[in-house]
Amino acid sequence: MNVNMETTGTDEVEKIKSKFISAWHNMKYGWVLKTKTYFSRNSPVFLLGKCYHFKSDEPSDQSPNGSSDDVTEEGFSRNVEEFRKDFISRIWLTYREEFPQIEGSVLTTDCGWGCTLRTGQMLLAQGLILHFLGRDWTWPNAFVFENPESESWTSQTVKKLTASLEASLTGEREFRNQSNHPKDPVRNWESEENMEEQYHRRIISWFGDSPLANFGLHRLIEYGNTSGKIAGDWYGPAVVAHLLRKAVEKARDPELQGITIYVAQDCTVYKSDVVDALCPFMDSEKTDAKSVIILIPVRLGGERTNMEYFEFVKGILSLDYCIGIIGGKPKQSYYFAGFQDDSLIYMDPHYCQSFVDVSVKDFPLESFHCPSPKKMSFKKMDPSCTIGLYCPNVQGFERASEEITKILQSSSKEKYPLFTFVNGHSRDYDFVVSPVQEEMAKFPEDEQKKLECFSNEDFVLL
Repeated sequence: MNVNMETTGTDEVEKIKSKFISAWHNMKYGWVLKTKTYFSRNSPVFLLGKCYHFKSDEPSDQSPNGSSDDVTEEGFSRNVEEFRKDFISRIWLTYREEFPQIEGSVLTTDCGWGCTLRTGQMLLAQGLILHFLGRDWTWPNAFVFENPESESWTSQTVKKLTASLEASLTGEREFRNQSNHPKDPVRNWESEENMEEQYHRRIISWFGDSPLANFGLHRLIEYGNTSGKIAGDWYGPAVVAHLLRKAVEKARDPELQGITIYVAQDCTVYKSDVVDALCPFMDSEKTDAKSVIILIPVRLGGERTNMEYFEFVKGILSLDYCIGIIGGKPKQSYYFAGFQDDSLIYMDPHYCQSFVDVSVKDFPLESFHCPSPKKMSFKKMDPSCTIGLYCPNVQGFERASEEITKILQSSSKEKYPLFTFVNGHSRDYDFVVSPVQEEMAKFPEDEQKKLECFSNEDFVLL
């Protein structure tokens, strides 16, 4: 009896402590939307493969020579609004409080420790949007709330994109991701817009903060327990990649049976393994049965990010089938989705919001969409990150491997590759040195130890 009372008392203390910490985090993480972000009119902005020019193509009526350098406010405003609507339409997942208690703990909030799990959720959510809705989808109600930093959209900086970047990246990609989900003829959709909104809500509901949600925080932590991770621990980008893979693998929703996740091993994408994931019934019939999200944990340098990798990162974010990058600053994770000049554009999960019950009909959507893009200099980026790609079928994967290999070759000034695509299965390399290890062997011994140290720390198999 005394033991039970003692245990009960301890639980009460832990709950009070948890609430106090939650209140502190709520105050600490309430400033995210209040800071302003400034964009240049002179440089293109890339967002997950789409390019936006804030400089209007229409000459001003007041211009004496009709020069395109003179921007009409109407044209400028239209381009800005298109970018804003695209950005706001991405699914934003942040710290939450007062959600159902996480099993095995007294935690009812992830403030202060769940940021990488949230950025991983955002990356997966973008992959599901491409899968079910396509890259051109935008949320019709994207402007239902005011943008708190509207002034930043009309502020001009003195920066200008270099000619080389303009020449190499301003062209739009022809690749267009189409939804692979078969539209059910039995359903009585009132309209195409209504159908898209149902998918929009369905995708968000999969990330709800409850034990039943397929990709919710509770489920991800449950899968992390098998590798010694518990609620309250900090999760790295590579660990989160494997948690997402397991979550998709274990999902029982019929609508999720058409997609799978492949996580690169030792910075190597084994092509035959990916094709097997895309075509699990290849022996009986050569048809594309699934789409695949490819997650590639990499390091962009040693202790600090190597600036030479920035061209590669920009090249990746300029692809339509890129679903973003799980990265951030040291111990502070962000979801990178685009860039302008030498800055990355990201969504920040460090904003404490109240729990939303996504199981109820017509739950509010506003808190799942971010009105405020943020920018960060690439040189501040933590070198440890995970790149995400979406391939709707085998043809899409083949195109991706060819295009990304070219980007890797053109942007790499060192012998050691960030990652590589190789033929065959991973099992074919079980008793030999992997392609990346071969490259590592060419480095001096002290450099090899550094790379191995970082690899052991960040690339964890679950």
